[in-house]
Amino acid sequence: MQLKKYFLYLVFSLAGSSLLMACSESDKKAKRDKARNVEVITVDRQPVKVTRIITGSLEAIQKVQIFNEEPGKIKQIHFYEGDKVEQDALLIELDGSLIQAQLDKARASLNQAKLDLKRLKRLVPSNLASEDQLARAKTAVDQTQAEVRLLETRFNNTRIRAPFAGVVSTRHKDPGDVVPLHSHILDLVNPHSLKATMNISGLLLPHLQKDALVQLRIDALGDTLFPARILRVHPVVDPVSRQGVMEVLLDPVPVGAVPGQLCRLYLSTETGPLRTIPLAALRHDAQGEYVYRVDAQNQSRHTRVKTGLQLNTRVEILEGLEAGNKVVTKGIIGLRDGSKVKIARATSTEVQPAAVDSPAQQKGP
Repeated sequence: MQLKKYFLYLVFSLAGSSLLMACSESDKKAKRDKARNVEVITVDRQPVKVTRIITGSLEAIQKVQIFNEEPGKIKQIHFYEGDKVEQDALLIELDGSLIQAQLDKARASLNQAKLDLKRLKRLVPSNLASEDQLARAKTAVDQTQAEVRLLETRFNNTRIRAPFAGVVSTRHKDPGDVVPLHSHILDLVNPHSLKATMNISGLLLPHLQKDALVQLRIDALGDTLFPARILRVHPVVDPVSRQGVMEVLLDPVPVGAVPGQLCRLYLSTETGPLRTIPLAALRHDAQGEYVYRVDAQNQSRHTRVKTGLQLNTRVEILEGLEAGNKVVTKGIIGLRDGSKVKIARATSTEVQPAAVDSPAQQKGP
């Protein structure tokens, strides 16, 4: 009797398992056949306003390297790095004692030449001196005057003064150093006139205009955007890098801005018509990038694409999609090639300003 009961229990258990398996397979098939709700976007070509962020460095517009125009020993340097100087302030004194002695001698000779000329002028009317002697006396005065002016200029060159009001940025020599002619002694900059110099793609040069207003952020001063304008655009593009040079004037100069600081230019330009999709629609696998496109039969199609510019939350499509294609943006998880879908929401391409942080993000041409 017990054996019979066990046999019946085994039969019913197997039958129940088979029934459960059949129901499970039926549920799986039903799930596969059921259309998945998805959101799609319709691809279209439209212009996009792109704000490119271009890095550069601040530099002084007014800067000068101070060289000596007379060789000799440095007697005194009156300022150090960071010191403010006024225009015509005495920066450097060279030992000018030898030139001073030569100048004193030349001035004495000039005084004597003038006395000789004056005496001859009194003698010529009495025929006690000839016109030739008078002419030579005038020449002697002219020569000694020229010698005096030359030595005065040389002596003045031993006293080097600031050509403009500014700040000493670098001091290359010290008092006591003997410097040959045209030695680099000091650097002087005007911190109240700053510009940013940066390399920019030659493709953007036609979109730039002199005096156009832009915004500049200085990393050392936080996230504040400062007003600036395009000072000049260099007319030549480097044939290797295909980049040009642009100078941007920072006006007014903010407190804390100094030459050498890293800055970022926010430059807004409008591109030509682009095909773009949301980044959320783009997928990746070992073979590259792809999206799920919805065909006319409302089935998802695994579609390979090639991307270009990354524009904030969107990406440019160079190959793989055409205008009018519908691309799945939500409900992607679990989709396969050929899955049935039901479009719950469809939107068109939304054109919004986009920021490109650096040329490295520009994957396309």
